[in-house]
Amino acid sequence: MEPRGGMKPPVRWGQLPDIRNTVGNIPMEWYQDFPHIGYNLEGKKIYKPIRNKDELDMFLEKMENPDYWRTVQDKMTGADIKLTDEQVDLVHRLQKGQFGDVHFNPYEPAVDFFTHEVMIHPVTNRPADKRSFIPSLIEKEKVSKLVHAIKMGWIKPRKPKDDTPTYYDLWAHEDPNSILGRHKMHVPAPKMKLPGHEESYNPPPEYLLSEEEVRGVLERPGDTGRCWAPQQYRCLRAVPAYSRFIHERLERCLDLYLCPRQRKMRVNVDPEDLIPKLPKPRDLQPFPTTQALVYRGHTSLVRCLSISPSGQWLVSGKDSLPRRRITEWLELGGALKAIAWNPNPTVCLVAISVEQSVLLLHPCLGDKLLYGATDQLLESYVAPEEERVQPVQWVTATMEEHSKGIRLVVQHSKAVKQVTWHGKGDYFASAVSSDNSNMQVLIHQTSKRWSQNPFRKSKGLVQCVLFHPIRPYFFVATQRYVRIYNLLKQELTKKLMTNCKWVSSMAIHPGGDNIICGSYDSKLAWFDLDLSTRPYQLLRHHKKALRSVAFHKHYPLFASGSDDGTVIVCHGMVYNDLLQNPLLVPVKVLKGHVMTLDLGVLDVLFHPTQPWVFSSGADGTVRLYT
Repeated sequence: MEPRGGMKPPVRWGQLPDIRNTVGNIPMEWYQDFPHIGYNLEGKKIYKPIRNKDELDMFLEKMENPDYWRTVQDKMTGADIKLTDEQVDLVHRLQKGQFGDVHFNPYEPAVDFFTHEVMIHPVTNRPADKRSFIPSLIEKEKVSKLVHAIKMGWIKPRKPKDDTPTYYDLWAHEDPNSILGRHKMHVPAPKMKLPGHEESYNPPPEYLLSEEEVRGVLERPGDTGRCWAPQQYRCLRAVPAYSRFIHERLERCLDLYLCPRQRKMRVNVDPEDLIPKLPKPRDLQPFPTTQALVYRGHTSLVRCLSISPSGQWLVSGKDSLPRRRITEWLELGGALKAIAWNPNPTVCLVAISVEQSVLLLHPCLGDKLLYGATDQLLESYVAPEEERVQPVQWVTATMEEHSKGIRLVVQHSKAVKQVTWHGKGDYFASAVSSDNSNMQVLIHQTSKRWSQNPFRKSKGLVQCVLFHPIRPYFFVATQRYVRIYNLLKQELTKKLMTNCKWVSSMAIHPGGDNIICGSYDSKLAWFDLDLSTRPYQLLRHHKKALRSVAFHKHYPLFASGSDDGTVIVCHGMVYNDLLQNPLLVPVKVLKGHVMTLDLGVLDVLFHPTQPWVFSSGADGTVRLYT
């Protein structure tokens, strides 16, 4: 029979085994990797209960076990304990902020030990201590130190606080003699509008409003600019006080307070002053200005030009054959892409790219001793004892080709689109087209008839290559980048970002520290190699694609030819002072070529010594501007 209230009989001590854990107040995580969780009073291990329940078993137990809500886990023993009703009530009381003991009354009357009445006998009759009658030596030492500090001035008394409000003039410290002085920059307060007929106490009848108009004025004061309606009184003494007088005065004070105290002077800037001051073109002479000669004779577009180092002879070529002299043709029987005259004045050779070959042509022009020495140089070649494997094949010209001026033929595996000479005249480089392999660029040595491939892998479609005029550098221009290689160290020195979609041509300044690149998206990029890998300046003077760019060897001039049929000559001064940027000024737009098949100027070239420029176009003409 259970006791009243549903309470179970108390469990006697000894009915259950003593499983109290004796490990003490330590973190129970220390026993996380052990099979036991502590020790009982007898020193035996208390093993952890076997727990192999997963999340599904725990969920099912939560749903099916009605006592799941009152089951807790004992961290000391690891066992599940079911809370009794007394323990649940204790938890509920603690959660509500009540006392744990049910029988504790927090509102019992307090015993007042001390009252306001003076009693005869004290609460405690303990005699006073002896130290209460003797002065403190420690306090005496502290006081003496404070008195000494005050005498020496180390401790100063606090200044009394001044509670009076401080008002000051915001513009009191301004210099009255300055240009922006207050007396010169004074802004007077705006005057109030004078009252009119509608503000009279006895206005004319036409100023009086009907009831609907008065209601509209009071409901929408922003439409009329006032929040009152004209009224009529029999005399001035019958006029009542204005209800919005204080409000309007406050608004006017706020308007005056927020009024700016300095006059804003409007700056009148001439737009011409914002444009950088460039020198006038007439101060930058000489440069080509007029068309002097037109060389005719080609029947189709003239693709390339080249001039001798002396500036006396000009060679031009079209897709089928080059023009050696103005009165002589040279039949080659193939598509011609590039012509390059040897820059060495002691060697008379012209490199011509025809289909898959590079022809070394001896034009036999000028001094007989000069071109005789060129033949002796070519004939003095001695073949090596062992044949070396080369990426190209060197072939000596036949008797028929020798009579035309051809001395050597360098046969490539792909069509050659560009030929360029080194400054000393012994090496030349060739670039092939439509080939994405590492054989796009080859470097040849004429005296030893030796060719080599300088690159192991391809970096993109090569558009043009050039030798540095002074240093052992080699420039390779792909579609969007220009890479500079050191031929001695055989490493990449610098990579230039052109910010162009497709590079078409490239030229190097005679000083070697600046280059220009033309692109098919009508941009000309000037690079300062000592400044940055990005363009120093992008020129967008042409309306169509740029086909060719060129530098003058002695004058500060560079030119660009485009499909719009024009040649733009610019002044490009490079200073010896490294801290001064180059000066780029367009000086002249040269016109004359006729647009043919949507093509204009295909190549531009400067005279070696004179400020003249040659241009070849799709109209089959070569023009000289002086």
